[in-house]
Amino acid sequence: MREPDRIIRLKTVLSRTGLSRSTIYRKIAEGTFPQQIRISVHGAGWHEAEISRWITDPVSWRPKGGGSEVGY
Repeated sequence: MREPDRIIRLKTVLSRTGLSRSTIYRKIAEGTFPQQIRISVHGAGWHEAEISRWITDPVSWRPKGGGSEVGY
């Protein structure tokens, strides 16, 4: 059985990618970094698998398509 994809928060994304907060949001706007998903009224996070996929190949990473992304 496949393990469910975890949702990770900004602090973890910053730690795993080595990027700054402003760089992450700039890359999201450019479409070169995974978008956040809403997890509560005032909270958002990222699918861990998408961040791992970005870390593996940041230059050619592209979104897989649809979803419930949050546009910040």
